[in-house]
Amino acid sequence: MQEFKSFEIKKEEIVPLAEKKKKEGIRLLMIQGYVDKEGQVVVCYQYEVGNCIESYKITGEAELPSISHIYDLAAAWPEEELYELMGVNFQGLEMRGRLFMPDTTLEGRGQILVTPLSELKKKMLGE
Repeated sequence: MQEFKSFEIKKEEIVPLAEKKKKEGIRLLMIQGYVDKEGQVVVCYQYEVGNCIESYKITGEAELPSISHIYDLAAAWPEEELYELMGVNFQGLEMRGRLFMPDTTLEGRGQILVTPLSELKKKMLGE
């Protein structure tokens, strides 16, 4: 059975941590996000370290540095997803286009899941 360890970090630690893990040959498993009970955005970076999943959590930041230049698509896809679905902006991320909705939805900006469906319908129907 795998172990799980969780650590709180600051956004300034994201890139140096990713560079260190990559240099050590450690695989990035996922970058995921959620909104906590206080309404703050939480972004977690999970790495596979031997028989352990190490999760590094950043809370309350709407803008984070991208690690796509370190982990390529393993980081770019989840970063684009978090931008589109939650509005988290990743500095240095080269966006390749929308993942889930057309570029015309809400002028190509994030936070689709927290936008009322009625607003999305109006936008798509041109009302």
